[in-house]
Amino acid sequence: MLCAMPALRALRRAAPAAHITLVGLPGAASIVQRFHGELDALLPFPGLPGMPEQAPDADGWGEFTRRARAARFDLAIQLHGDGRITNRVLPALAARRTAGFVPQGTSPPSPDFLAWPDELPEVLRYTALMEHLGIAVADTGLHIPLEPEDTAECDALLETCGLTPSRTVLLHPGARLASRRWAPARFAAVGRRLARAGYQLAITGSPDEALITGELKHRLGVPAHDLTGRTSLGGLAALVQRCALVVCNDTGMSHVAAAMRTPSVVIASGSDVHRWAPLDRQRHRVLWHDLPCRPCAHAACPYPGHPCASAVDPGTVAHAALLQLGHGERRHA
Repeated sequence: MLCAMPALRALRRAAPAAHITLVGLPGAASIVQRFHGELDALLPFPGLPGMPEQAPDADGWGEFTRRARAARFDLAIQLHGDGRITNRVLPALAARRTAGFVPQGTSPPSPDFLAWPDELPEVLRYTALMEHLGIAVADTGLHIPLEPEDTAECDALLETCGLTPSRTVLLHPGARLASRRWAPARFAAVGRRLARAGYQLAITGSPDEALITGELKHRLGVPAHDLTGRTSLGGLAALVQRCALVVCNDTGMSHVAAAMRTPSVVIASGSDVHRWAPLDRQRHRVLWHDLPCRPCAHAACPYPGHPCASAVDPGTVAHAALLQLGHGERRHA
């Protein structure tokens, strides 16, 4: 969702008086609340067969279409992939005009549809659609707006833990898919090197990542503050903004670091680096090992030793982290 915000920001600038509704899962209500500059309302989506985010709610489809028709949308824009599955939702919205993506090699239903630009990074795919629709895109940067309570949450955590933000590195070892995770033991090796350089360590993660973050803390062997489950999205964003560096997998935390303009080192295991890596490659250093099986479609790596992850050496990651923190000189190829 965060990657679509530059496109939605451009849409808002082009139509400041428009009432913009996000069609999304019920949990997206907090997204609408936070991004109130871009979005006005949420139309809860009951799911669709073939979409993995949630099981379809067949009983909820009637209420969904009733509310969609009552809204009398002027324009419905599909911003969820190439449209192979999600374009089936568009007729239910009963909008006067529809736009979005179609798979490459297929005929668009109208000039307002764009062939899925698979060659572009994720953020630029959505802004490309805006430009296709004649909407100017002023910037493509990610951004998470902070509220006073986010800053207060962050300040309380820093004070409770005795962390000095300018000397604090956040280690985020989790990722939704096991195939996207670098081993906690490797994060621990990086953490020990940064601790020897005088940095404080804090471990972040969601409550369901407690086993992963717990293993990292156990393996570190140096002081570290475990913040697993202790931050809201806004509190985490405020914390990232204040701290010196983020070391993480190629997951949502990478986008948070990009949005808050905080330097990061990202270990990309299995993911499509061209698609998902932050656009600013100076502020955000992405480390990865190429293999024929990339990008990976597996939830867990089927090959012994998870080779695309294990080939990224902790020493290389620690060196990149220290460079991002201002130690030494960058090596030029």
